[in-house]
Amino acid sequence: MPPRMPRFFVEGAHAPGDHLILEGGDARKLVVVLRAALGDPVEIVDSHGVAFVAKLRSAGPRVSVEVVARIAGEPAGDHPPQIIVAQAVPKARKMDFVVEKLTELGVTRIIPFLSERSVARAGGTEKPARWRRLAVAAAAQCGRLDLPLVDEVMTFEAMLVELSRVDVALLAWELAAPVPLRDVLPGLVGAARSILVAIGPEGGFSYDEVERAGVAGAHAVSLGRRILRTETAPVALMSVLAYLVG
Repeated sequence: MPPRMPRFFVEGAHAPGDHLILEGGDARKLVVVLRAALGDPVEIVDSHGVAFVAKLRSAGPRVSVEVVARIAGEPAGDHPPQIIVAQAVPKARKMDFVVEKLTELGVTRIIPFLSERSVARAGGTEKPARWRRLAVAAAAQCGRLDLPLVDEVMTFEAMLVELSRVDVALLAWELAAPVPLRDVLPGLVGAARSILVAIGPEGGFSYDEVERAGVAGAHAVSLGRRILRTETAPVALMSVLAYLVG
């Protein structure tokens, strides 16, 4: 089997014959890390999730590639529901891990938010920008053709608005009724086309937040007898959902 071509995501819709410029980290990866030579093939994925073979035409701080041919996509069929994860921002760089793993698991959108017991606090736009770069790298590594949307950090109240807009909302809570997920989720997510999963901070959701989320339509669910870390919980719950919805 030939080695997989390096993959890069580009803005806009493209077609064979287009000439594109790769800069920054993408250019460095091609020229310095991979030592690509003129004429080497690379894979380009545009904003519509369409993949193309492109050829390297010039190298340097700015790399030029020419789109050569479209890569056949997966056969048309039923699309799985969109899954959104609302994650209370954890301290340090644990959110980096969350973004990377949720991208690999196919999450459509990641909503970072701050809640009553959050240790972390909003700190400008540098963190969301880094998370988006991590999502791009994770998507390229795992062979994903689309990128998850990573929102700016929002308040708990703003997250509740997003929660009320989906077909099914799940709130992971350590004090929820200890009913196994295998008994709860099939009936909830079976016909849903959009699912939001809300994960609390290190100290968990407060009773008031759980009550307000319930009013907004969320179903509190237990992840089992063990209390999972805030960065482990979304991966565990997303893995179960991926098994159920495909």
